[in-house]
Amino acid sequence: MKIAVIMGGISSEREVSLDSGNEIYKYLDKEKHDVSKVILDTKSDILEKLDRDTDFAFLALHGKYGEDGVVQCILDSLDIPYSGCNPLTSGILMDKNYTKIILHGEDLPTAPWIVVKSIDKIDYDKIDELGYPVFIKPNSGGSSVATFKVKSKEEVEEAVKKGLEVDECVMIEKYVKGVEHTSFVLNGEVYPTIRIVSDQEFYDYEAKYSDDHPAHKEIVELDKDLQEEINSISKKCWDIFNCKGYVRVDFIVDEENKPYVLELNTLPGMTSHSLIPMSARSRGIEYPQLLEKLMEVSLEDNN
Repeated sequence: MKIAVIMGGISSEREVSLDSGNEIYKYLDKEKHDVSKVILDTKSDILEKLDRDTDFAFLALHGKYGEDGVVQCILDSLDIPYSGCNPLTSGILMDKNYTKIILHGEDLPTAPWIVVKSIDKIDYDKIDELGYPVFIKPNSGGSSVATFKVKSKEEVEEAVKKGLEVDECVMIEKYVKGVEHTSFVLNGEVYPTIRIVSDQEFYDYEAKYSDDHPAHKEIVELDKDLQEEINSISKKCWDIFNCKGYVRVDFIVDEENKPYVLELNTLPGMTSHSLIPMSARSRGIEYPQLLEKLMEVSLEDNN
């Protein structure tokens, strides 16, 4: 196949996208496929740089104008199959508020939250109801960019201000004390759960991507009931949001072993630090094989 690995983009996660894209490009079988890189620097680049004879677009984009359905719409209009979810699912899951509204409506566990669109509209009474500390983060952001654990009222305005620098809406979410876990779902099948333990205050950008402060990530054998609940919630999320190809479902498991859904990622990271390759390896699927499987299930969904 003629494969274009699409990476870069204009979001705050551009560098992570480039890391993911370069890793994908490195391990795709060049003897089997004609592989090229398409690095996006502007919104319109995909129309100018993408060869219309491309058989498959491997999306390594993260954040706005890549993970939110915009690029997927363009590829649909060009009749070029691509990795990951369709435009509607991508758009919904990029928006943390919409995602949590649907999760809440389907009685799936997620922490209480509010959203703020300007500093002038901060409702401190509602934040008091959530109780400190809270997490403040861009509503459509990722990779923990501009994400803060806020412990007092005095810290709220500055955290909201920084969040609004990268997004037009900020989420303020109740802090759930616990340990992060993640599920990789491939074509509706839930793969082994990974536990993430960071020496940072939470699993922030440094813990995700820095060699200086890496988080400890491991496949875990959970209590049977907890594992069944995580698997069940992951599968329900897949079905409810009409996911395609693959997604990553992120959880926080509290001190009473109750899992809460944090978010779903439709184009999870594929860097050397990333979680999906680790989960796949525990099933004996090495990175090059994983790429072939991701393309295979994505092509099936596009037919």
